[in-house]
Amino acid sequence: MLYTVKNDKLSLTVSDMGAEMQSLLACDGTEFLWQGDPAYWAGHAYIMFPICGRLTDGKYTYKGREYSMNLHGFARKTQYELYARSDDMLAFRLIQSEKSLECYPFEFELIITYRLNGSSVSIEYTVHNPGSKELIFSVGGHPGFNVPFAKDGTEFTDYYLEFDKPADVRSIVMSPTCYTTREEHPFIMENGVRLALKHELFDNDAIVLDDPCRAVSIKNGKNDRFVRVEYPDMSYLGLWHAPHTEAPYVCIEPWSSVPAYDGEVDDLDTKRSMTRLAPGGEYRNTLNISVK
Repeated sequence: MLYTVKNDKLSLTVSDMGAEMQSLLACDGTEFLWQGDPAYWAGHAYIMFPICGRLTDGKYTYKGREYSMNLHGFARKTQYELYARSDDMLAFRLIQSEKSLECYPFEFELIITYRLNGSSVSIEYTVHNPGSKELIFSVGGHPGFNVPFAKDGTEFTDYYLEFDKPADVRSIVMSPTCYTTREEHPFIMENGVRLALKHELFDNDAIVLDDPCRAVSIKNGKNDRFVRVEYPDMSYLGLWHAPHTEAPYVCIEPWSSVPAYDGEVDDLDTKRSMTRLAPGGEYRNTLNISVK
C-alpha cells in the first residue's frame, strides 16, 4: 500500500513494501526520485538491512551455521506495518518473523521514519534489540534520482556531483563481480570536490568510497536546481547506475558497512564494519535529502 504526506514544497509517497520511497515530487511538478524503469533498474530507494551489498555466494556463517541472504538484505523485499503517521511524517515498522529467522537468526525491531521539513525529507533508521544476545547488523540507503531532474533542456553530462568540502577520499577497488578487495585508491575529483557525471563512470558497477565527506549534491551548470544528500553518521558511500547503459539516474547510497571481500564467505561475528547492539539497546542513524 502507498502512503503520501505533503507540504507546500514537496509531496512524498512511500510504500509499505520495503518502506521504500516511490516519489519525491516538488510543488512545480518536478519528480526527483527515479521511477523504477525496469529497462535499467526497477527500484526506487531501497532500505538496506541487515547487510549492505553482496555476500559471497549469497551466504554467511554465524556460530558455525551457514545462512543465505540476498543482495542488500531481506528488509527491502519485506512488508512493513505503518507504525505512525501525521501530516508531515510516516513511520514503518519491521520485526523478526519465522521467515526472517531462517536467514537472519536475530530478534529485532527496525523503524524507518520519513519526515518532511520544507524542501527536505529526513529518513531515520531506528533499530532496537529486544533479544537476549548481541544484534549484528548494518543499514544503508539506495535512493535513485532522475538525471536530468526534468525535461528542461539539460542532459546527463551537464550534471556533476559536488561534495561539501575537499577531503582525502579513497575508493575501494571492487572486483569484476562487485565484491570488495583490500585495495584502495585515491579518488580524484576536480578541486577535490567535484565529479563530472558520465555514463562510463559506472561501467565497472558501483563506485564505493571509504570515509567520504558527509554530504554530496547533484547539480548542473545550466540552472540552480539540486539534490543534496547528507549522511553524517555513515562510513561509506556508494555511487551507482546500471552499468554499460545510458541510464538517466544516479543512486547516492550511504552505507554503514560494505559488501563481502571477493571470494570470502563472511563470518557475521567478524564481518567488518558491522554494528553490534547489546540486548535492550537502541541505534539511530539519519539521512537527509534536500531538493530545489
